[in-house]
Amino acid sequence: MGKVTKKRKEALSKIDRTKLYSVQDASALVKEIASSKFDESIDLAVRLGVDPRKANQMVRGVVTLPHGTGKDIRVLALVTPDKEAEAQEAGADFVGLDEYLQKIKDGWTDVDVIITMPSVMGKLGPLGRVLGPRGLMPNPKTGTVTMDVAKAVREVKAGKIDFKVDKTGIVHAPIGKASFDADKISGNANELIQALIKLKPSSAKGVYIKSIAMSSTMSPSILIDTKVG
Repeated sequence: MGKVTKKRKEALSKIDRTKLYSVQDASALVKEIASSKFDESIDLAVRLGVDPRKANQMVRGVVTLPHGTGKDIRVLALVTPDKEAEAQEAGADFVGLDEYLQKIKDGWTDVDVIITMPSVMGKLGPLGRVLGPRGLMPNPKTGTVTMDVAKAVREVKAGKIDFKVDKTGIVHAPIGKASFDADKISGNANELIQALIKLKPSSAKGVYIKSIAMSSTMSPSILIDTKVG
């Protein structure tokens, strides 16, 4: 077992492991224990009472965090020439089509989100093995396959994220940076929690929100009271 560092011991000493914190208190505490020299990401992990193996219990959606993620999202717009200016004006970092399809085929995936048009999806199919495992394949359900390319680019740049329950029933999502005010962290956390509640599958029985944990890149997790959340 790895040695516990002095910083981690100090962080652990500030967390009451027998307590369930409110979202606001957890947001203030996670800022306090994020002591790295870089601006740590703040993440939320929500364990759901669903069976992701069943199609009618798959939880997936999008949410626009009111205070953004704090990360500069690199957007690739794979569009036809008539949509290029629109995508560029909206703030896309990379705009084009065939040249980027070839780059991806050659192994380039240095972007966070890919936005495209319905007519282009056929060309992306063969690249599924490259894009799928990295979570980069555009999907109409997340708004990344659309004719309104400009709107999609602006939303992603403003803090729109997509989330999906993993095979263990947990949704992991970034909700900000340690440099954010506690109010902004809690505002983003509550927005995500409410989005998950609205997506509760009708086939899910028993307790839906089983646990919520907040952490920074290097910190231990802080457990949040699901009733408060």
